[in-house]
Amino acid sequence: MDYLKAFLCGGLLCVIGQILIDRTSLTPARILVTYVTAGVVLSALGLYQPLADWAGAGATVPLTGFGHLLAKGVRRAVAEKGLLGALTGGVTAASGGITAAIFFGFLVAMVCKPKPKS
Repeated sequence: MDYLKAFLCGGLLCVIGQILIDRTSLTPARILVTYVTAGVVLSALGLYQPLADWAGAGATVPLTGFGHLLAKGVRRAVAEKGLLGALTGGVTAASGGITAAIFFGFLVAMVCKPKPKS
């Protein structure tokens, strides 16, 4: 049942993104920023954690989950370090994912031969 919940939630987020690409003039970059921002806002309102508890990876893996992770990190760091935590908490919470993205991006760039767009 957990797999079904994750599939439904993650799939719905993907469907919404695809509809935004097809039906609006928003660029994919703006949609990505909107998803991260929505994750932060929903987390700040206390609405994203119940969704993440229900859907598991279907809610935490997409970009809205990244926004939720940033908001959680900031909240935790502000409680521990005060106002300085607002500047460091999000990056600290997401440091593992950011590091993995940089490392694997570098690895792929070393293995694959880039080609210019035509």
